[in-house]
Amino acid sequence: MSARQLVLRQRAELLNALCCGGSSEGLESVSDLLLSWGMLFWEDYQNVLVPCRGLCANTRVLLDLVYTKGDETCRLLLAAFKQVLPEAQRAGLSFGNCRTADLENTRDDTRELHGTAIQTLQTDRPDLVRRLRDHIEGALEVLLHTGSFTPSDCNEVQLPVYTPSQQARHLLDQVRSKGEPAAKVLLQYFQQTEDHPSPSNQGAPPKECLSYQKKLRSTASAQSHFLGTYGGTSSLSLEDIYTEGQLELAQGDSEAQPQTGALGLEDVVGLVGTLNQEADTVLVSGEAGSGKSTLLQRLHLLWARGAALHDFFLLFSFSCRRLSSEQRELSLRELLFLHCCWPDGDQDRIFQFILDHPHLILFTFDGLDELMQSFSDSEQRHCCPTQCAPVPTLLFNLLQGSLMKGVRKVVTSRPEAVGPTLKRYLRKEVLLKGFSPGGIDCFVRKHHRDPTVATRVLESLRSNTALLGLCHIPVFCWIVSKCYKELLGCGEGEGSPQTITYVYLMILHHFFQRRASQRNTMGIGWVQEHHDTALHLGQLAMEGLGASCYIFTGTKLQKCGVTEEDICLGFLIRSKNLSSSTNCKHYEFLHITMQCFFAALYIVLNNNSDRSTIPKLFHLQDRQQQPGFHRACLGHCLTQQEGALKEANKAAETPNLQITATFVSGLLAQRHRSLLLLSCPGPTLDRKSKQVVTCLSKGIQKHFKSIPRPVEGEKKSMHAMPGFVWLIKCIHEVQDSRIARDTMAKLEVEHLKLAYCNIGPGECTALAYVLQHLRNPVGLQLDYNYVGDVGVEQLLPCLHVCHSVYLRHNNISDEGVRKLIEKGIQCERFQKIALFNNKLTDACTECFAHLLKMKQNFLSLRLGNNNITAAGAGQLAEGLRFNRSLQFLGLWGNKIGDKGAEAIANALKDSQTLVWLSLVDNGVGNAGACALAPLIKNSTLEELWLTKNCITRTGVECLILALESNTSVKAVWLRGNELSPEEVEEMTQREPRLTF
Repeated sequence: MSARQLVLRQRAELLNALCCGGSSEGLESVSDLLLSWGMLFWEDYQNVLVPCRGLCANTRVLLDLVYTKGDETCRLLLAAFKQVLPEAQRAGLSFGNCRTADLENTRDDTRELHGTAIQTLQTDRPDLVRRLRDHIEGALEVLLHTGSFTPSDCNEVQLPVYTPSQQARHLLDQVRSKGEPAAKVLLQYFQQTEDHPSPSNQGAPPKECLSYQKKLRSTASAQSHFLGTYGGTSSLSLEDIYTEGQLELAQGDSEAQPQTGALGLEDVVGLVGTLNQEADTVLVSGEAGSGKSTLLQRLHLLWARGAALHDFFLLFSFSCRRLSSEQRELSLRELLFLHCCWPDGDQDRIFQFILDHPHLILFTFDGLDELMQSFSDSEQRHCCPTQCAPVPTLLFNLLQGSLMKGVRKVVTSRPEAVGPTLKRYLRKEVLLKGFSPGGIDCFVRKHHRDPTVATRVLESLRSNTALLGLCHIPVFCWIVSKCYKELLGCGEGEGSPQTITYVYLMILHHFFQRRASQRNTMGIGWVQEHHDTALHLGQLAMEGLGASCYIFTGTKLQKCGVTEEDICLGFLIRSKNLSSSTNCKHYEFLHITMQCFFAALYIVLNNNSDRSTIPKLFHLQDRQQQPGFHRACLGHCLTQQEGALKEANKAAETPNLQITATFVSGLLAQRHRSLLLLSCPGPTLDRKSKQVVTCLSKGIQKHFKSIPRPVEGEKKSMHAMPGFVWLIKCIHEVQDSRIARDTMAKLEVEHLKLAYCNIGPGECTALAYVLQHLRNPVGLQLDYNYVGDVGVEQLLPCLHVCHSVYLRHNNISDEGVRKLIEKGIQCERFQKIALFNNKLTDACTECFAHLLKMKQNFLSLRLGNNNITAAGAGQLAEGLRFNRSLQFLGLWGNKIGDKGAEAIANALKDSQTLVWLSLVDNGVGNAGACALAPLIKNSTLEELWLTKNCITRTGVECLILALESNTSVKAVWLRGNELSPEEVEEMTQREPRLTF
């Protein structure tokens, strides 16, 4: 196929490749190469890169222009794309047969034709842009000194809105406009820098910087040696306990994922998944307790030991929790040296090295959701590294790129706290999804050096799949491992842990047991025995949540009645001294979820709390209209703080209050009533319990009322609004089937959509607990979550009310499918399943074949983008041969080839129900196309998708012949096969139902 045909055929993909990240760098780099190779004139270049025109529009102009210039220009365009695009984005694109040697010959030929300095700037433009990025100031200084540039010209080049590459291009454009003398000056400058490189560009950094690196590594190693956060109570070595979590690119693009199927630690800052090459900030997002802080700690330790991140000479780590406590205005220099590591040598030289080598520096910011200020476009712009500004202003401008452009930044946060304002400046987003089942096994065995104990704990978890589902969150897994004696004493059945609240009561009992073991054993009234401690810690936690405060002074602890004995229990850990009060002890709860749990305990156990506290805690949606909500919500305990609270980041507050409300629901469950009854009067518990039930009912009903009327011809659907899954989790914590039944009684939809809702195995447990009480069958859509095999098992109790289950992109393997099919065969209503982009192999096709044989009312099977080969297709065909109901079969993006297509076609040739079949991108050639022809000729088929295969004219002729005998077929899709434009035009005229 000619290069011109390739450009036309892949136009949409090429357009998307340059525009998907929102940065113009890709388009500008491709245009630079074409200009240097002589394929674009200077006027063409200017017509493509029009500043006031959108990126997509400029890209279309380039594609149109190149297409009109002929095959040779198209060939070089594809070569430029191949050179510019990162590896992840090149997947799926065809670049023809352009070789590197051909490109060098083209470049040499172009150089021979041009001899002036301006022409050299054009032919060497890509190299000059790369070299200029780190020498902008030096080049401008020379041009200004020789009179080639004015100060106004220099200011125009160095506008803060330009990236380093854009500054380099604007400098070259300015030089071109000044004429040949200015061009010669610039080329002479490049020659001089090559002959006499500056000290900063020579091999070794200055000795002061090497000494500072050594001190920074030593500091990072010391701070990262022991597990932080919840490990602070027992000095766990990070090296001994660290277990990899599941990392995944947020955009859900399977082609962008590494070939190994999983991201590694260094991929977080690597090129994999880059969407915006000009941005510097990588976001690692995950739910509370998913291991974000520990991941950063591991990165810090590996860098300190020289075991990873070799491209970064200096690494500066920051805690947003601690930055929130910084009241002073700081310069960037003060931020680095005060909050990270104070230099012993020449500070000026070290800081200048940092400014001169941004690409060698890495910043990490842990816990953006704990910053007490949200970001907005109205945030003050700050570009000067020596000028002081409030810490949030410094932080936003660092992340946005106005300050220290080129420094790589890694930020962790819960998903809800990062809004669209900041997301525009992300290089990429990585999701941390907690432990895999194998990760849980690894963590437990690392935590328990005694293999016998570890085996018993794991066996207990496997017998309690609800608890196993919770353990994919590392903090829950730690609690379960910590409380293994309590866990093993629970047994199985209803007495075993089923909820998050139960898990936290276990750790509460475990820590209180420490104090009891020093005096006497704990009885059934252990909560009452430690009532005062629970209230004191609860008040501290409550007031902290109200002020978005997570670090407490010793004075604050005394004010809430927290004693030294309370501190020794282990719920509070020492926080590193803040820069503003180095002589004062600071404390924090060992994990944010623990702070939420104690706040919930305070709400439940405090007999004097405001009656409106629980309703206002649950009515989070009203907070948007109530600036002082958090003050009113926390009621009685905050009445003394009038005027002391500041408006905090609502996006960060809401998840913490939701966690607190979840714990309140669980604590007021009937199964924990006897535990709390000695500490709180029965009538008070009854009143609070009724308040929770009322709030949950009203909250769910509000969601139901938002369901729009269905469009004519479509099913009535409910898209889950923010907070729906949280309310479902609260209902599950209560563990009252009557409440779940009453809640679902009023839900009348045919389709429940919960895609992109951060649903893991724990959420699946809650969903199944509630949805099993639906009165009418429903289609359950859980696409693009992280359900996994454990989550699939948790969903089985509600499968009998699901006529359809959609589980696209959920990290499900053959084992999960086996359990799903085993249950699905028993469910009469179960008729459709979609498992696109999971981890399925040929091993699962036997299960699906059994399903198709057993269920003669099954309608739709979609298994696209997995790892099914011809062998799997043959196995699936065994089931298809006996099925008399299937209407939709999707195998897009597998590897079944001609043999697989033949097996599928033979199995379906007598089908009287099939209306839609997709074998897109399966390596199907002429043999497969010809095998499918009888299927078209003799069946009820309406659409056949064969896009992106290897079919030539021979195969299409077979399909055309079959179409002559069947007028019911609406379309046969053949775009992206091996056909010339002339063949496409001819066949379209012969058979309009062929879509190319």
